Amino acid sequence: MSEAAHLTPNRPFEVSPLSGSFGGEVRGVDLGQLSDTLFDAVYDALVEHQVLVFRDQKLTPEQYLAFAKRWGGIHQHPFMKDLEGYPGILEIVKTENDVKAFGNGWHSDQMFVEKPAKCTMLYAKEVPERGGDTMFSNMYAAYDGLSDGMKALVHELKGWNSGDRAKLRARKNDVVRNSGTPSEMAERQPPSDMQTETAHPLVRLHKDSRRKALYLGGHTMKLDGFTNEESAPILGYLKAHSAMPEYTCRVNWEVNSLTIWDNRCVQHYAVNDYQGMRRRMHRITIAGDEVPVSG
Repeated sequence: MSEAAHLTPNRPFEVSPLSGSFGGEVRGVDLGQLSDTLFDAVYDALVEHQVLVFRDQKLTPEQYLAFAKRWGGIHQHPFMKDLEGYPGILEIVKTENDVKAFGNGWHSDQMFVEKPAKCTMLYAKEVPERGGDTMFSNMYAAYDGLSDGMKALVHELKGWNSGDRAKLRARKNDVVRNSGTPSEMAERQPPSDMQTETAHPLVRLHKDSRRKALYLGGHTMKLDGFTNEESAPILGYLKAHSAMPEYTCRVNWEVNSLTIWDNRCVQHYAVNDYQGMRRRMHRITIAGDEVPVSG
């Protein structure tokens, strides 16, 4: 059902829900021509819907970066090279011959640093004939769906999150993979002083919405202060619970579609179901501006 009836002078665009839980597809907005008032309305819509899809966006790399900078500082990825000439834009390519896909596991970006990523945007340049969707999980709904007893338990806990590629690769559900075309997505060594592990509350209070969300993902290795064995049943349950279909939405990509999501209350998962086909995306991640606080 459309939200056209909710159009106002300060929000002159339509948002159509992506699922019963969350997410929205925005119509009537050119991201290369946003006034300050219209940008504020788009920002508010992201806080409300958590994931926004914009179709038929014809953005130059300069326009794409200019739009991204309105959300905050641009995160410089420590492991991959930028698109040549455009620092901050990552070109993520999966060719016809590649097997693995980047981001093929539930996660929230940069959870292993003190101030994790605020939001991430992905701009489709080439898409497969079928498949290659991105799934999202509503971590507000996942928290709300817990029993009162489990809510009381997780409020007292922190997750220990790691960005160490060797540790993550050792896990069955590896989410940090050197996939794509090596020549187009070459790794670079992170700075020696870069933070790669930290603890964050399992229940995060969102800075803008003031709502409580579960905050964990593929980077969450164990509970802070617990052994791996003690952590496993609790984290296993929470991770499975947060990926329930009732809490998810799915974006089907088209060329020139741009999707932005809020890492503070959303997990995402790149679906790897397009073997033998090519997919090329331009990604920008917005750096975090806060240390997560407990709800």
